[in-house]
Amino acid sequence: MPEKKITALIVDDEQPAREELLFLLKDFPDIEVVGQARNGVEALASIRELHPQLVFLDVQIPGADGFGVIKKLVEKKIPLPFFVFVTAYDQYAVHAFEVNALDYLVKPVSRSRLGRAVTRARRLLDTEQSTQEKIDRLVQMLEKDHQSSQKTKLIVKSGGRLHLVDAEEVIYASIEDGVISIVTQDFEGHSNFRTVEELQASLDPKTFWRVHRSYLINVNRIKEVVPWFKSSFQLKMDDRRQTEIPVSRAQTRRLREILNL
Repeated sequence: MPEKKITALIVDDEQPAREELLFLLKDFPDIEVVGQARNGVEALASIRELHPQLVFLDVQIPGADGFGVIKKLVEKKIPLPFFVFVTAYDQYAVHAFEVNALDYLVKPVSRSRLGRAVTRARRLLDTEQSTQEKIDRLVQMLEKDHQSSQKTKLIVKSGGRLHLVDAEEVIYASIEDGVISIVTQDFEGHSNFRTVEELQASLDPKTFWRVHRSYLINVNRIKEVVPWFKSSFQLKMDDRRQTEIPVSRAQTRRLREILNL
């Protein structure tokens, strides 16, 4: 059986850059470029209409920068494709991986470096497609049940099964290497959300708090506040391992206000 092609979109405001990437991608027969966009507005419209599985996205584009495009997709609850940032600047790399980018390529892009990104995309899509249809059906069912309120259930993959978990049972969520883990009192598994921002948007903001760029916690499941170095804190959660989660400097002030420290 021939391998199913990966549909891709190229987003860059410079035509020579788009043409160069298109030329390089012709060497990868499993990639089918279904469209191109010159700015953030066109990128949003193309993703919504074409449903590409992979988007090669420049950071500095008119209308809305690359990060703004992802933010708008999350706000509009449009399913996220995988993103590979392609830019002439390397200072955005950390932010790119914070929003769960699949890869980050610095121009000029070499064929070998592009090949590694394509290989990673293929691997992730192959592992995702076997369960994605079931997940989509369950998510749609939950969204219909909770159109007027925050979602109360999450889908968590664990042990080859899909579990429906009440939001209040979630102790904390974390992201590492682009994978979001969900921890409850009974088990740990992986979320179908691609970014912490997307997960957070589906939960009650009064209950779930982004204490660190890699952690989202249930404030009702904090067991202990542990003083740390340089006037910072860690939060000991009431999961079985009593995990200690760092509080970022930006959120330390809010923690002091909440707990009157």
